[in-house]
Amino acid sequence: MKLLQINTSVNSGSHGRIAENIGLSAMSAGHISFIAATYTKRPSRSEVISISNTIDRNLHGLKTRLLDHHGFGSSRATRVFVKKINEIKPDIIHLHNIHGYYLNVGILFDFLKNIKSPVVWTLHDCWPFTGHCSHFQFAECEKWKIQCYNCPNTYGYPASWLIDNSRKNFICKKNLFTELKNLTLVTPSHWLEKQLSESFLSSYPVKLIYNGVDIDVFKPKEGTTIRSKLGIEKRGMILGVSSIWNQRKGLYDFYRLRQLLDKEIIIVLVGLTPRQVKNLPPGIIGIVRTENVSELAELYSAADMLVNPSYVDNFPNVNIEALACGTPVVTYNTGGGPEAIDQSTGIVVDYGNINELRKGIMTVFESEDTYRSSQCRERAVNLFSSKDRFGDYIKLYESVLENNNSIVN
Repeated sequence: MKLLQINTSVNSGSHGRIAENIGLSAMSAGHISFIAATYTKRPSRSEVISISNTIDRNLHGLKTRLLDHHGFGSSRATRVFVKKINEIKPDIIHLHNIHGYYLNVGILFDFLKNIKSPVVWTLHDCWPFTGHCSHFQFAECEKWKIQCYNCPNTYGYPASWLIDNSRKNFICKKNLFTELKNLTLVTPSHWLEKQLSESFLSSYPVKLIYNGVDIDVFKPKEGTTIRSKLGIEKRGMILGVSSIWNQRKGLYDFYRLRQLLDKEIIIVLVGLTPRQVKNLPPGIIGIVRTENVSELAELYSAADMLVNPSYVDNFPNVNIEALACGTPVVTYNTGGGPEAIDQSTGIVVDYGNINELRKGIMTVFESEDTYRSSQCRERAVNLFSSKDRFGDYIKLYESVLENNNSIVN
C-alpha cells in the first residue's frame, strides 16, 4: 500500500508529529509512506514532498487578510502538487490540516473527486465546515450549522482584516467537500464527532481515533535537574504548554491566575515567542517553543500539574503528553480536552472561571493521593499509546481499501 498524507508541516507540532508517527506505523507494517507539506525542514522517515514556498505562502496570506478567501490561493503550487500525486499513484490519501496558506482546496478537491483512491480526512479543528474560523467556541457562534454569514470572528485564524467573506467561503467549501464519494472522516474526540453530525459533512462515515503519544518518549523522568535550572527546586510548579500563546490559548488567564496564587507556586509556560518571554510578569517563567520532545517530557515530569486554560481545542496533545509523564491535568471544559482525563487524573473547570481554576489547582496540590502519577501514566498507556492509536489508522486504511476494491470490482 502506498500512503500519501497531506499536512501543513512534517514532524513539527502535534499534527506534524501525528502524521510522522502514522507514517512510521505504515512502514513498520510493510507499506510505503509519503508526507506532503509546506514546512518540511524537520527530519522524517517518510518520503517528503514539498508544497509551495515562502513567496507563495505570503501571497496566499495576503489574499486571506484582504479578501477573506483562505484556502483558495496557491493555485500554481497546488497544480504542481496534483501532478506529483498522479506520478505517485497512492492507494490511500490522508488529509490532515489542509489550511495554512499552502493549498488551493478547489483545485485539490476537483482532483480528488475524479480519482479512484479513497480519502481519509482527520479533522484537527473546525475549519473544514465553517465559512471562516478554525474554532468557533471562542466566539460562541453556531451559524456554521446552517450557513455562515456576518462572521463575529474574522480576526481569528485565518484572520481577515477588511472583508467578511464567510458566506461565500461556506458555500464553496460545502460544494467542494461534499462531492467526494469515497471519503471517511476521522475525529480525535467525541466532541468534534458531535459537531460533525450537525455540519454539512454529516452524511460521511466518521471514525473516532484519539490522538496518540509515544509513551517511550513521554514517560516519567527525574525532574530535579530541570527544576534546578529554572530555579524552582522544591517550590510548586505549574506547567502550561502550547505551540502558540494568545488570548484564545489562555495566556492572559495565566496572568490573572498569577495574581491569585501563592508566590511559592511558579508558573512555567512553554512555547512563547522571545518577545512574550520578555513581557512576562514576575512569577511566570517563559520558555520559547521547542521541538525537543525529550526536553518536553522532562518539563512535564518536573511539574506538579499541567494547566490547560485553552478556550479553543479539539483534543489537545499536551493533555495526554502530561499524563504519559505521570502528571495530572487541570483543563478548561473546551472541546475534547476533558476526554483525556478522569476523576483520578485531573480536574475540569468551566472556561474563563479563574477562581475555579485556582481552586482546581489547589485541590491537586492538596490531594496527591487522589491524583497519583501512576494513575496518570496508566491512563495514557491504556488509552493513548501511539502504537495502538496509529495502528488504528492502518486498520482503517485496510478496511477502506477493502471496501473500495469490492465496489470497483
